[in-house]
Amino acid sequence: MTSAAKLENTEHLLDRAIEVLAKDSLIEIRNLVRSLYPAEAAHILESLEPELRAKLWAVMPPSVIGEILVEINVEVGSSLLKITDRKDLIAATESMGADGMVDLLHVLPEPLLSQVMESIGVHNRNRIEKALSYDEHTAGGLMSDDVLTIRADVTLDVVTRYLRLRGNMPAATDSLIVVDRKEQFQGLLPINQLLTHDPHTKVESIMDTRSSAIPYGMSSRDVAGLFERRKLLSAPVLADDGKVLGRITIDDVVGLIREEANHSLMSMAGLSEEQDMFAPVFSSAKRRALWLGVNLLTAFLAASVIDLFEATIQQIVALAVLMPIVASMGGIAGSQTLTLVVRGLALRQVTTSNAVSLLFKEVSVGLLNGLVWAVVVAVVAGLWFHNPHIGMLLGVAMLINLVCAALSGVAIPVLLDKIGVDPALAGGVLLTTVTDVVGFMAFLGLATLFLL
Repeated sequence: MTSAAKLENTEHLLDRAIEVLAKDSLIEIRNLVRSLYPAEAAHILESLEPELRAKLWAVMPPSVIGEILVEINVEVGSSLLKITDRKDLIAATESMGADGMVDLLHVLPEPLLSQVMESIGVHNRNRIEKALSYDEHTAGGLMSDDVLTIRADVTLDVVTRYLRLRGNMPAATDSLIVVDRKEQFQGLLPINQLLTHDPHTKVESIMDTRSSAIPYGMSSRDVAGLFERRKLLSAPVLADDGKVLGRITIDDVVGLIREEANHSLMSMAGLSEEQDMFAPVFSSAKRRALWLGVNLLTAFLAASVIDLFEATIQQIVALAVLMPIVASMGGIAGSQTLTLVVRGLALRQVTTSNAVSLLFKEVSVGLLNGLVWAVVVAVVAGLWFHNPHIGMLLGVAMLINLVCAALSGVAIPVLLDKIGVDPALAGGVLLTTVTDVVGFMAFLGLATLFLL
């Protein structure tokens, strides 16, 4: 089968799954399940209606359900746990490594968590309890303790014989971690160096002592940034005293980046990335009602500004036709700046040291765009209503609002980030409120001053 054919099959996995489930053939459903990787199964389960989801889950082998629960979002996973036999869940943990077990235990509710912990051996329990002690949003929470260490004073031949005797290496091993007799980090020996140098060469003479080592308390977002900047495939994680605790691999970071992207996208609509797309109508409506209520309050605030100029609007009806243009243009311009800054904050590209420079740059962009479009709308509105004065006031109001939108688009997310509020979640609502209020106030205020 060609790579193109494989790609096409991947794109149509969901359609194929729905088609097979519709036939209600147990043999075909089992064949489908056997062909899926855990992440693919998780994607399909998240995309199915609850009835079809339960039908597919019922034939999942216990050996893979643990890995699927790690990949799937929390709300869907919780619904599946309710229909999962406890014996099957405990059996699933027996085929998982310690790293996978830790990820699974993070998503299990307390009663199940205790049952699973009791079912595993003392050695595994100690390893897992140690891993669970780290904050899951730090390097310690991301790392695996499945590491391979060697000494600096041995030859490559000794290392090679040691690897043969060991029989296997941790998954995604691109380098061996070099430590001293106290298990403190010394450097890394890339696998390609091991394979291409003379067997009698000592490790210390070719190991990379400049390699990146990550403190266990580093935030997961900073870990992702480090992997991206330095093109890392793996990196050791160190304790405060320099001892090697574990390592982080690129697959851990890819999963983290995906979660961050989902979080940012959903937060901008006031939603959670862990929500079930096919959750019951009542619970979905209940969740969204709060955010709609917040938006309604801000809408009333904008409406109250319009109400202040009721007499002006009654005398010049054209103002009612034109004022949404000012608010709309300000909202779009502000959203462009807000998106840029939220992304910069997420990637650690926006900090206190460069925020003022970015503010001046965005205000300059708003001023330039404001001048250009102010002329355009002034001409169009003046010709439309045969009143050049209305056109000029519309253009000035738009200029004011676009500059204010740029200012708010930088200031709001930076301030929210400083006080610990997610700018992706709250920034859009605040920005829309500012651009609506300023737009209406500028246009109607100017009209009141100069046209009446």
